[in-house]
Amino acid sequence: MRQSVVLPLIGLMLAPLLPGSALAQPAPPPERIINLLVYGDDPCPQSKGDEIVVCARKPESERYRIPKKLREKPEPAGGPGWGSQVATMEQTQRQILPNSCSVNGSNGFTGCTAQMLQQWFAERRMQQSKGEP
Repeated sequence: MRQSVVLPLIGLMLAPLLPGSALAQPAPPPERIINLLVYGDDPCPQSKGDEIVVCARKPESERYRIPKKLREKPEPAGGPGWGSQVATMEQTQRQILPNSCSVNGSNGFTGCTAQMLQQWFAERRMQQSKGEP
C-alpha cells in the first residue's frame, strides 16, 4: 500500500523538471488586431497575413456626426443651482409684493401707476423713432 502512494508523489515532483515541449502550450495570439467602424456600403478591409480585422457597420447618416456618447449631456449631479431656484421663487412671489400692479396681496395696486408710465414712455419712444424700437 505504501508503494502505491509513493510512486504517484514522485511522479508529481518530477513533472516540473520535464522540458517545456512536453507540456501543452496554447498558440501565441496574432500580432495585430484591427477594430474599424464602417459606414454605409463601404467594404471592410481584408486581413493580411497574421492579422485580424473586426468591422462594425453603422448607417451612412452617422458618418460625420459626433459620437453618440459625446452628444449626450450628463445630468447635473445636484439638480438646478441655488441661484436659479431663488430667481424662480422671486418671480412667483412678485405678484403679491408692493409695486406689482395686481389684485393679490397688500399694496399690490401701488405698481399700476408705474406700469402705466413705463408703457406710455415706450409708446412715445416708438412714435419718435418712426416705428423703430
